[in-house]
Amino acid sequence: MKVINLINMAELPAVQLSEDAQSELLEMCEQQFIHLEQLQNEIILCESDFCKNLQEQSVNRLMATEAEVKQWLAEEPKLLATNSEILLQAGKEEMLKLCSELEMILSCCEAKRDKLKETKELEQKWLEEKKRVLIAAKDHAEQLKMESEKSSKYNVLQDTKAKVQKMKEYQDKLMESLGDILEKHVPLPQSESSSSRKKKNTVAEITDDIISLSEILEILMNKVLNTPHDPYVLIDDTFWPPYVEMLLRYGIAVRHQENNLKIRLETFF
Repeated sequence: MKVINLINMAELPAVQLSEDAQSELLEMCEQQFIHLEQLQNEIILCESDFCKNLQEQSVNRLMATEAEVKQWLAEEPKLLATNSEILLQAGKEEMLKLCSELEMILSCCEAKRDKLKETKELEQKWLEEKKRVLIAAKDHAEQLKMESEKSSKYNVLQDTKAKVQKMKEYQDKLMESLGDILEKHVPLPQSESSSSRKKKNTVAEITDDIISLSEILEILMNKVLNTPHDPYVLIDDTFWPPYVEMLLRYGIAVRHQENNLKIRLETFF
């Protein structure tokens, strides 16, 4: 390193140094070249004595490197020259070289700063666009949620209406089927002839006001639905006693505990 510094100093323009400084600088360069030749000769002589064992060569090189490191650490720094003119000129050259390198670093930093600034602006634009997209997506999601809730309520209402309609249709079918069954198997009683009346004195007299069994059941059901707190129906002449007896016997209707002329539909739940 010392030799390199001296060579650089020797390459300085001659007009910048006095004759005494130039002669001193040349003398120092000659001394360093002589020392360099001696070191080179010693290295050549040492290479001939190297053993062929690669492992031993590595060990020797490691030991030599460690010794050189210790020598450099123990050695105190010395001036390249004692002449102040030479040192001043060398310092100027080093400062100029350092300024040039710093200018290159500054130019690179400025270019990198401009690039980062441009990248920052692009990232900010991208961020603003994403924010607008996010706000629009939230608004759209909220709108869809509200529409879904409205649609859900509307669907529930429509489903309820459809179920109620189905129940009504099913009830109508049941009532129609019940009426058909009662009309077929329990028809409205007909008036008996005078001869049969004489033979059956115990049978209740049949009038034209008697209602059918299906009508009796309908009256009982409507009474339970309309006035559940008072479900009893008063038995009158329109209720044929055999119909009433049949309803009571098969557990379809029950009498009032205090008034035998009242009946109600049995509770099936």
